Amino acid sequence: MVSLQVLGNLAGMMDAWLSGIAERHFKQREAMVAMVKTPEDVARRQAYIRERVLASIGGFPQKTPLRARLTGTIERDGYRIEKLIYESLPGFLVTANVYVPASRRPPFAAVVGVAGHSNTGKAAAAYQSAWISMARRGFLVIAYDPPGQGERSEYWDAALGRSRIGIGTREHTMAGLQCMLTGTNIARYEIWDGIRAVDYLLTRPDVDPKRIAVAGNSGGGTQSAYLSVAEPRLAAAAPSCYITSWSKLWYAPGPQDAEQNFFGFLRDGLDFGDFLISMAPRPVSMMTAIRDFFPIDGARATFREAAAVFAAGGARDKIGLFEYDDGHGWTKPRREATYRFLEAAFHGRKDDPGIEGELSVEPAVTLQVTATGQVSTSGGTETVASLNRKLAEQIYPKRRAAAGGDAAALVRERLGVGAVGKVKAVGMGMLGRDGYLIERLALEIAPGITAPALLLVPQAGTRPLPGVLYLNSAGKAADAAPGGDMEALARAGHVVLALDARGWGETTPAGRSGGYGASYQSFMRAYLLGRSVAGMQVEDALHGLEYLRTRSEVDRNRLAVFGKGNGGVIALYTAALEPAVRKVAVERGLTSYMAAVRAPQHEDVFEVFVHGVLEDFDLPDIARAISPRPVWLVDPRTAAGVVAAADEYANSEGFRTALRPEGWSFENVYSDWLSR
Repeated sequence: MVSLQVLGNLAGMMDAWLSGIAERHFKQREAMVAMVKTPEDVARRQAYIRERVLASIGGFPQKTPLRARLTGTIERDGYRIEKLIYESLPGFLVTANVYVPASRRPPFAAVVGVAGHSNTGKAAAAYQSAWISMARRGFLVIAYDPPGQGERSEYWDAALGRSRIGIGTREHTMAGLQCMLTGTNIARYEIWDGIRAVDYLLTRPDVDPKRIAVAGNSGGGTQSAYLSVAEPRLAAAAPSCYITSWSKLWYAPGPQDAEQNFFGFLRDGLDFGDFLISMAPRPVSMMTAIRDFFPIDGARATFREAAAVFAAGGARDKIGLFEYDDGHGWTKPRREATYRFLEAAFHGRKDDPGIEGELSVEPAVTLQVTATGQVSTSGGTETVASLNRKLAEQIYPKRRAAAGGDAAALVRERLGVGAVGKVKAVGMGMLGRDGYLIERLALEIAPGITAPALLLVPQAGTRPLPGVLYLNSAGKAADAAPGGDMEALARAGHVVLALDARGWGETTPAGRSGGYGASYQSFMRAYLLGRSVAGMQVEDALHGLEYLRTRSEVDRNRLAVFGKGNGGVIALYTAALEPAVRKVAVERGLTSYMAAVRAPQHEDVFEVFVHGVLEDFDLPDIARAISPRPVWLVDPRTAAGVVAAADEYANSEGFRTALRPEGWSFENVYSDWLSR
């Protein structure tokens, strides 16, 4: 059997193309930061950082009553642990332990202790060791569970006694991807929990409001860095095992969970160093591991850059770097370096050795704040996903398409779709089949971008023939076998062009790093650059249509688009942007972005997610924009892959929905569509 593969070496194409863009941004930012020479320059840079970060996460909600209450107290030698619940938003319960020194006199310097990606959140042994040691040294610590960890699993199955998704990064990414559709980020809620933790500390008479620091490791290091930008009341920061540089992290291990990727972050000229710069002239110290998966070379380069900015502001002595030759984690050397930093910053003890000493940590159950061990079964009513749904319900009626906006223009703007240029096609061989020929083609879309394609040309029939652009996210060859759907189209007298848009088929990114799929990491690379994979795929599809128009066998006035899976969404966008498309069919496609926000869980649809899309339009709006041209939805799917009703399309002229029972042929389902 002759292979339908065209080139076979394009797995790294999309990432290489994105990397070229990223490298340009890295150089531009380097030049921008090098121009920071005075305290006024530092202040302008800080204002810009804060403005861009807050814009990328969708800003913050309004403050509401904390409703802080204690559910218990544990007395220990040299400190006590208060079990605290506060509401960073109504019904959004934050579980925390407050470690209060017993051997020092208040008011105490305080530490916002942010947990990393541990299953038990604030109660992980390494984190407890830090909280206890800080309390023994006279620091009051509020240590809380981030959403999706410890007592705050947001996908908790009480019957199974575990998360349905997986505590930590998996829960974060599940909800975090949905947040993208409203133009926000799960980090918005994590940061907000920290801001409200500071609010809580300021209600306590035993806390010195001018001596509040933030410290955390890994995911806690991430949140510590973010709070350095968002919370001006912090007097010091000690992020551990997070700070590096994007020029190093970009390639290996690559982008990670959802809260660590801000839309347009690199496009806007930002990098890890900007979290540190935001603290100047307040003291900050980087805690790093030489063998961390956050590259140490990037951490060192970022420190040098940030130190130069601190120096420009007259505060070179306020930034520090600690390295230890071990791997990722808040190990004892980094914990002790944190104690030394805090002692110098808040107690004036610059020669304190920071020895941790012997201690005993508690079983996680002992530190539980809630009655059941989970807020979801102890009165919590909100999650990141539910709060994001409420936000979506608020903005959805106000979307620009619903107010009469030009849907095609909105699509082009929101997806960042560029102009269509000439397409060069390189023939890579031909295969003969009964009644039609298959040409293997390499379509050169743009410098560095090639779309492998198959062109099916019927041998009979009066020329010119109708043309169909075939978009299947499973790849151009998925339906190209004898007896498949593409053959059915060819036998019905259609010229069929099936192409691998970026990320499909031969161009599917290869490899995975740190537990993150290659396609996910490519999606996030585009996201960091302010781009969308869907937008790039639509560009490829439009170029495919342009190529179809150049074929002498094709009737330019009878063009159609057929999409399957995520390719169905791209088909809708393509038809909306190209008036020459006479009809479109979508099989097993996502019905709407709003449905994806409302879904308890989603699966295999993130590649068509677009940041902030619900501010402008939803997929039914796109179908209405295509009207009165026929739009068929066959086996429409929810975000979880279940067949959906697609009622939101009902008012679209030319719209039709149908089911395709297993085993039904293409002709049985699409005979009417073919005849239109």
